Amino acid sequence: MTASPAFLGLNSHMPDGATPRMVIFGAAHGSTYRDKDSSGYATAANAIRAASQEDAPLVEHWDFDLGGPLFDGKPACCFDAGDLPTEMHDNARNRALIEAKTREILAMSAVPILLGGDDSVPIPFLAGFSDHGPIWIVQIDAHIDWRDELHGERHGYSNPMRRASEMGHIAGMVQVGMRGVGSARRTEIEAAEAYGSRFVTAREVHAHGVDAALRHVPEGARVVFTLDCDGLDPSLMPGVAARSPGGLTYTQVIDLIAGVGRRGRIVGFDLVELYPPADIDGISALTSARLVTNVIGTIARQP
Repeated sequence: MTASPAFLGLNSHMPDGATPRMVIFGAAHGSTYRDKDSSGYATAANAIRAASQEDAPLVEHWDFDLGGPLFDGKPACCFDAGDLPTEMHDNARNRALIEAKTREILAMSAVPILLGGDDSVPIPFLAGFSDHGPIWIVQIDAHIDWRDELHGERHGYSNPMRRASEMGHIAGMVQVGMRGVGSARRTEIEAAEAYGSRFVTAREVHAHGVDAALRHVPEGARVVFTLDCDGLDPSLMPGVAARSPGGLTYTQVIDLIAGVGRRGRIVGFDLVELYPPADIDGISALTSARLVTNVIGTIARQP
């Protein structure tokens, strides 16, 4: 692991051998397409950590997003394990590192929280749950990511939901925030529909609220969130490689996180596709840090 500033100033391990409920880790690289440069994503995890530092002294303060302090008045139950030593284009090794770390955290009975990286890192992250199914996926994204292969690669950023659909421990998925012209051709739409994926477009959420998505999540489901930053509107999240107007708002996303926490149980979370070279005044990193904070607070309140 490489040294990095800890998210919210959290420890790099649990004190006195206490058992964590959550473990944060970063993965700069997943499976990069041939001749593509993913180096711009490599600073994303540390940009999120840096953006969280202003709130680090305020962890015990009242958080109005959560209706109380971050850890609900209890001792901190999360630590930041730093970044995996991934390398651009070392695809198979990167996938092995991410999957192994996910399994290691789950073996602690903790919830893994992954800071990416491009949208290829969810594939090994989700694979790491193979002994912990059945799992539902809630994906927030402008795109459905159902390409079977692209540029000869089947584990890249256009492929995660297609690969997840092939995993036996994945029980179903709800895909939220799609809009505009995305990565899907008719064949990908038909494949996703044949699998049984539930599409909830950004316009549906704007018209009907987050219940348009929550109603598809079974009561009591164990859920992994995978959040592509371009699922949010670029006015809040300009630091992405594929900006698309009309995305979800910050409040819609945190309401969806809280709603899933009440309806089921969040057992994993990844945030990907933050592209710091395109950010404006650090607003995307700040928004990302607040989203991760909301996930931590929601999980801390789960029974």
